[in-house]
Amino acid sequence: MLFDPFREFDRMAGSLLDRRESPRLMPMDLYRDGDHFVLSADLPGIDPGSVDLDVDGQLLTIRAERTPRSKEGVQWLTRERPSGSFLRQLTLGNDIDTEAISAHYENGVLSIMIPVLEKAKPRKISIATAPDRAEVSA
Repeated sequence: MLFDPFREFDRMAGSLLDRRESPRLMPMDLYRDGDHFVLSADLPGIDPGSVDLDVDGQLLTIRAERTPRSKEGVQWLTRERPSGSFLRQLTLGNDIDTEAISAHYENGVLSIMIPVLEKAKPRKISIATAPDRAEVSA
């Protein structure tokens, strides 16, 4: 077995920087579809009962917990799937209808529908024309 100083350094740095008690980030996609935004967050292996979604003013917070599955006497060879707390916070704009936000969890993906307020939706503005003017002769 050869000693690889770079691999050893990477392992040490990873163990020092990896704080198991700190919240993990969850990958997400966010797009606008007509009059609402759709946020999709990846939470594979998370019990839906541990997912918490709340809005405080204009701050949307997603929290989730993944507990490690471990049997007694198991010797791990590698463990790359993170466990613990997951957290994501987003600041919503003023034109969001925070009362009508809804969420759905399926196949490890949390989908959140974020509607836009009626006043912020695009609308057509009619243009008024001036009535016919009589010609003035001097």
